[in-house]
Amino acid sequence: MSYATSTLATFAQMLGALDHLVGKAEQSGKPGLLEARLAPDMLPLATQVRLSTFQVLNTMNRLTGAGIDLPAEDPVTFDDAKQHIAAARAAVEASSAESFPDADAPVEFDIPNGMEFALKAHEYVRDWAMAQFYFHLTTFYAILRSEGVEVGKADFVPYMMRHIKKPAG
Repeated sequence: MSYATSTLATFAQMLGALDHLVGKAEQSGKPGLLEARLAPDMLPLATQVRLSTFQVLNTMNRLTGAGIDLPAEDPVTFDDAKQHIAAARAAVEASSAESFPDADAPVEFDIPNGMEFALKAHEYVRDWAMAQFYFHLTTFYAILRSEGVEVGKADFVPYMMRHIKKPAG
């Protein structure tokens, strides 16, 4: 499987997981959940949604030249969060592995603190894009857990249910 095919499949599955988790958060009815954070110096739940979807869209822009507008504002409601996710899912669905550069194509970028990076396309996905994406997605999950929202591992990987041979129990 090519790095591009794997990237698109992973983004599609995990954006679905994020959408599922947003639904669980909304259903919990817990007030102030979008502002909840794990620690005072960490970003809140709403920002985790924005940054998760930002990583997907920014990856698509960097690798395919898609020119997708990046989310600049945190979602204010769970409906806003779902719209962020829907936009990222649509971008992934509209793309194809053929639109990605060769695995060894150079990718250079800098981040707001001034650090500059130079990688190959497959390294960029493996070492930067996926790590950033999973960090924000996992932080979203951890905030839900810390706030008492009833989520478990199956909620983090709901796409696995299609592979079950025999239901548990």
